[in-house]
Amino acid sequence: MSFRLHNGTSALLISMPHIGTDIPPELQDAYRPRALAVEDTDWHLARLYSFLPELGASVLMPRYSRYVIDLNRPPDDAPMYPGASNTELCPTRFFTGDALYRPGCEPSPTERARRRDAYWRPYHAALTAELQRIKGIHGYALLWDAHSIRSHIPWLFEGTLPGLNIGTANGASAEPSVASVVEQACATAGEFSHVLNGRFKGGYITRNYGAPQEEVHAVQLEMCQYLYMREALPFDYDDKKASKVQPLLKTMLSQALVACRDLHEK
Repeated sequence: MSFRLHNGTSALLISMPHIGTDIPPELQDAYRPRALAVEDTDWHLARLYSFLPELGASVLMPRYSRYVIDLNRPPDDAPMYPGASNTELCPTRFFTGDALYRPGCEPSPTERARRRDAYWRPYHAALTAELQRIKGIHGYALLWDAHSIRSHIPWLFEGTLPGLNIGTANGASAEPSVASVVEQACATAGEFSHVLNGRFKGGYITRNYGAPQEEVHAVQLEMCQYLYMREALPFDYDDKKASKVQPLLKTMLSQALVACRDLHEK
């Protein structure tokens, strides 16, 4: 199986599309040796979000690395951020801009289509089905697309990112009241910098599945890894740092759920 899905009891579905670390053995020789360390993984998110059972959340997690397939890109591979550096459906570069594959070993159009069918489509079929299940029970759903990234990556963005980057596709993927309570939770905590719809406004998952008019609200959180781990090899989890940000994450999710429920009950 290329993913794991836990069916929860609440209206919350957490997607973690970039936590996979496996590269199939038959593909490994095509990559540069450096790629096998999968440095651009959204490290340790399952551990960071270990409180999710308390919220009754459904959780969807892939097995394979984003170097094999980027589950947060559209199936036609259209750029998510026109005019900026973008990673593809089947990425060919590290976040540093360096080549991911050995010369001449980049995936062909046929191979990209195979990976889309083998890995991308099953994940999105599961995501769609789980949203439908949740909405059938509760009448609405909150999709939270969980990500993390190094705070300084010149190839992708200038300067240093705020600690917490909230994305709602410029308001198209969730009602303003949902984004507002998430942003207010960050402001109240005060300890971590944050921005709403800054450099990261939400990728394909947020933009495609967020449909407030159909009672599905989608929020992406791209958080800087320094908040809970070491941003360089060996990418160690930092319990002390994590314990400071976890209560805020739980508050953000809890209050977003309440905002969704209030909208549905109007």
